Amino acid sequence: MEQGAVKRSGRGRPRLRPLRLVADKGYTGRRIRSYFRHRGIRLTIPRLSNEPPSSPFSREIYRQRNIVERAINRLKQFRRIATRYEKLAVNYTAMIMIASILLWL
Repeated sequence: MEQGAVKRSGRGRPRLRPLRLVADKGYTGRRIRSYFRHRGIRLTIPRLSNEPPSSPFSREIYRQRNIVERAINRLKQFRRIATRYEKLAVNYTAMIMIASILLWL
């Protein structure tokens, strides 16, 4: 969790904290919630059925996660991306760009 960095739109070094985290029910534990709350990161994680609701849950924000999940699923249909044949990150990123263009067309 501490190694991820969010790229800035302009110049400068990347931010180390995102503004919001959207996750599924697998990350609904108290430890994870307190970790992000302590760092000032907003959460959108649905509660389990046996947990008491403590904060409001935004369905609209959570639905946007589905778009990202589907895009990753479509990209992984390309064997070269799913198995990561490329050793260099630059080549792997290029293959993702080519696959994205093919999906877009």
